[in-house]
Amino acid sequence: MPASIAAVAAVTIVLVHGAFADGSGWRGVTKRLETDGYSVVAPANTLRSVGSDADVVAGLLKTIKGPVVLVGHSYGGMVITNAARGIANVKALVYVDAFAPDKGESAAALGAKFPGGIGADSLAPAPLTSGVDLYIRADRFHAVFAADVDPAEAKFMAETQRAITQAAFIEPSGEPAWKTIPSWFVYGSGDLCIAPALHAFFAERAHAREVKVITGASHVAMISHPDEVAEVIERAAAAQ
Repeated sequence: MPASIAAVAAVTIVLVHGAFADGSGWRGVTKRLETDGYSVVAPANTLRSVGSDADVVAGLLKTIKGPVVLVGHSYGGMVITNAARGIANVKALVYVDAFAPDKGESAAALGAKFPGGIGADSLAPAPLTSGVDLYIRADRFHAVFAADVDPAEAKFMAETQRAITQAAFIEPSGEPAWKTIPSWFVYGSGDLCIAPALHAFFAERAHAREVKVITGASHVAMISHPDEVAEVIERAAAAQ
């Protein structure tokens, strides 16, 4: 934790969840951050499209006074990459097992860049009036999404998961905020949704200030290793 209590109190940490999840996944990280004096907001990510999801988060950011550290998990990385663009008080981006796209890149295309990411056989489509929602199959959720989480908790996560539109996965990203805002990356070496090699690629391309690899952690490192993830976020906050 930074030495200055006033500096810590001035920073707001905004935590953006990804697909197949909700804000409760940040519970452990939030507890650590708030204990250390930070203000935390974990908004609902609508999971409808990259552009509209980013607009919702950007609207929230505009209501916050003082410096912001913007954190995204998984597909939430697509969102923060776009939401932070042009918002001056966002001082740091933290990617937690997350996509960090460049302009024109989609989550689907990036996921196919390296072997080891989530496959179509783990996804269950649900038709909408217009388009398709995607879920992770309940029988695959624990192994693919949250292998290092208690099985009972993973079962509940699977049962309460929030769907993402198929369109959001194939929508190209806009100009990335990581080109102008410093970034930090933390991910699990056991991530089976986004290949660890892809995380390393993102971090190198963004000239990340720090890259933290949590040995054996799954795609939900913020749940299984909340203190380690929170420490990276706090270092990002302290660098401002």
